[in-house]
Amino acid sequence: MNYLAHLHIADTTNTSFSGNFLGDFVKGNPDTKFPKQIVQGIRLHRFVDSFTDKHPQVLTAKQLFPIHLRRYAPIALDMFWDHCLAANWSEFHRLSLVDFCYLAEQKIAQETAIDSVLLPERFERINGLVWRDKWIESYQKISNIEYALQRMSSRSSRMAPLADTGKVLIEHYQVFANIFTDLYTDVLVASKQFSAK
Repeated sequence: MNYLAHLHIADTTNTSFSGNFLGDFVKGNPDTKFPKQIVQGIRLHRFVDSFTDKHPQVLTAKQLFPIHLRRYAPIALDMFWDHCLAANWSEFHRLSLVDFCYLAEQKIAQETAIDSVLLPERFERINGLVWRDKWIESYQKISNIEYALQRMSSRSSRMAPLADTGKVLIEHYQVFANIFTDLYTDVLVASKQFSAK
């Protein structure tokens, strides 16, 4: 799951928006670095990532990528799941996607305004870009997912093959979209159970 899914899960489970968003930017034990509510969100984010990566249908989806691209499949699929969520947003939330993004931006700002919260520099940079450039709204078009993957591939030679994963997503679009329907239902159920502990 990518940014939109993690924020939607935060809203669905009534957990920290910033914690669920921070998950990819915080390494190690977050307990001594953030307030309890944010820590809970980080741990939920990590749980969701682990649950998704091990899900049988995600393992099946990865097999549709050529062997030389399979190690990059999780990144491409995470972006694709966000596309499916954004493209069918009205099925998942009462607010419009634009209004939800505004809500998420405000929630993150409020939760991280405390002096004791020291945010990773990379998170602060990405957080600003996500809202300023409307990344999440752009996920509604698969062409923007393909473009984002191409941009990510240019960061280093090691990531270069990621540029070709967008073609796989488009080639098997309906198969992946069908997988998302069942996958995300399972993710939401598991997320609610995890956050209720």
